[in-house]
Amino acid sequence: MAWNVDGTRMPYRQHSEVPRRLYVDNELFQGKYLVGGRAISISNIHCPMLAVAAVADHVAPWHSVYRLHLQSDATELTFVLTSGGHNVGIVNEPGHPCRRFQMATCKEGERCLDAETWEAQTRVTQGSWWPVWDQWLVQRSSGSATSPLMGAPEKG
Repeated sequence: MAWNVDGTRMPYRQHSEVPRRLYVDNELFQGKYLVGGRAISISNIHCPMLAVAAVADHVAPWHSVYRLHLQSDATELTFVLTSGGHNVGIVNEPGHPCRRFQMATCKEGERCLDAETWEAQTRVTQGSWWPVWDQWLVQRSSGSATSPLMGAPEKG
């Protein structure tokens, strides 16, 4: 958990405005979040989506994240509910014996379940959700590329 005490590495204005606009004022869900001067809407995203929520998240409670199903017009929406809270649920790398997750996909045209029914009916998988996310990305990607060099090699 040492990463948790690291600075945000975000400019002050971004660190103060983005959480307020996304979490407190909920502008993205309401279709009021501006990007390049234009309001964006979740319903305008027409590609596969994978959303992750954590059971004990105090910032973004999983039931509220699950409501993405109400606004999404994605070709498929895969929802992952992972054990842990706001940080541990997301930074849930493989190798921890107590981690678990649930995952299901709602495809375009299918009726999505309410959150409680989804939780009761979706199989619990032991381990980290990261390997399944990696598979999800690989299945929808056009291939891999070499990562760019990091840092300043000329400066050593």
